[in-house]
Amino acid sequence: MLMAIDIGNTNTVFALFEETKLTQFWRCRTESARSVDEYAVFLRPLLEMAKVRWTDISDVIVSSVVPDADLHIERFSKKYMNKAPFFVSPASVNQIKIDLDRPGELGADRIVNAIAVIEHYRTPAVVIDFGTATTFDVIAKDGTYKGGVIAPGVRLSIEALHSRAAKLPKVSIQKPSNVIGRNTVDAMQSGMYWGYIGLIEGIVTHIREEMASDLFVIATGGLAILYAENTEVIEQVDEHLTLKGLLKIHQDRKGC
Repeated sequence: MLMAIDIGNTNTVFALFEETKLTQFWRCRTESARSVDEYAVFLRPLLEMAKVRWTDISDVIVSSVVPDADLHIERFSKKYMNKAPFFVSPASVNQIKIDLDRPGELGADRIVNAIAVIEHYRTPAVVIDFGTATTFDVIAKDGTYKGGVIAPGVRLSIEALHSRAAKLPKVSIQKPSNVIGRNTVDAMQSGMYWGYIGLIEGIVTHIREEMASDLFVIATGGLAILYAENTEVIEQVDEHLTLKGLLKIHQDRKGC
């Protein structure tokens, strides 16, 4: 059994695979100072409910964009599962060519998403990941990672407005009934929703022009479905894209 761990800036996901089948996944808030035993306290009852023992886990693979959390995760894996985890990085994978000025800067999550798209979908492609940042990753037809775009995430933008503008409240993320808001909350929700629809469509249009290609566009992340509902630019939503990429990297390493 494989445990795949995706450590994002906001949330950390723990997933279990039985061969190629995703059987369980759980999410907790990312806290870089979370201790080894605190991870165990969080996971133990969940594993018990799933009737899984620590010893059932044969391998651990990690995608992390929070370096301060890596040591705690490594120690947790060694202590409770007696396994040294494999950390994805530009230097640790060979499934994809990274055509960047500084390949070592590429985040593990973006590498993993690109590999998942190559394995399960088609190229050329753009991956839109709605996380703490909203990222756009471009994969060429031959599977080369060409670069991308990083924009502030939706929730990050809401928090910034709320904290920097005294009279603006913190609002929920949802599609408003009208584009033109007739009160502050509706106006903010329209900006967060339709503003990001415009950002998505505009960036994808410019990427297509620059690549001179009709790219396949797939979205992932917690808000992907909400935004995909009202733009034809996004052709596919896959909430488990990162986990699928981690599984593929693990399979290649093990020769499966």
